[in-house]
Amino acid sequence: MLKPSPPLACTVRDCGLWLEARGPVLTCTRGHAYDVARSGYVNLLQPQDRRTLAAGDAKEAVAARSRLLAAGVGRQIVDGFVARAAALRLTDGAVVAELGAGGGNVLGALAAARRISGVGIDLSTSAVAHAIRAFPDVTWVVANADRRLPLLDRSVDLVLSLHGRRNPAECARVLTRKGWLLIGVPGRDDLIELRESVQGHGVRHDRSEALTAEHLPWFALVERFSLRATHRLEPDALVDLLRGTYRGARRSLIDRIDALKPLEVTLATDVWLFETAR
Repeated sequence: MLKPSPPLACTVRDCGLWLEARGPVLTCTRGHAYDVARSGYVNLLQPQDRRTLAAGDAKEAVAARSRLLAAGVGRQIVDGFVARAAALRLTDGAVVAELGAGGGNVLGALAAARRISGVGIDLSTSAVAHAIRAFPDVTWVVANADRRLPLLDRSVDLVLSLHGRRNPAECARVLTRKGWLLIGVPGRDDLIELRESVQGHGVRHDRSEALTAEHLPWFALVERFSLRATHRLEPDALVDLLRGTYRGARRSLIDRIDALKPLEVTLATDVWLFETAR
């Protein structure tokens, strides 16, 4: 079952009312109802929220990321991101939502470190099903974070997004007036060695100005920093990295993928901490 009274909102267009848990069903006062899956998550997707029935990460991508993290690949990035979130002045029971929560490792680790009420949101049922098995004390929701977030106005103390979705206007709507937004995106040289090996070149994308600009209408920038790690990886782990970043599905690159040799790879994440500005 879902945890008591999470601030979930109905996703039917023009509704947005609080969803109350009544046994294995969530309902709003207008009578819209959502069944809670036997494993405990709830699917709040509406037909217009996805283009296919297999929306979001495939099971293979979720499994690949899980294998990598279990082997310690990317653990420094996750731990550093979680540590910054845990250091914030959160009261006991603070509501923390994660967008693009994937397998749940970030929110699950924060829930282990701090007494929070966590709500993880992802478009992939495979990712959410994985997350609830690993972290059953967190509320997990299938929803499209690019659209209206399934959360009540001013109900969230902290929103997280590590290599996940970003929706500044909606984050501003659901955050409290003293709320925080912690975002991590791939750095300029993230996986640069792997990208050069597979694609023949590695474009270094700098997202800093664009990301800051898209959030400033609603947020004030508090801090920026970077998290980095390097790993010497065997071909199987390199393929998992490709699966986890969608490049593994490119059939045109199959010959180069099959020819991968052991490689030292850089993992880099740039992090922004914002607070609500109004």
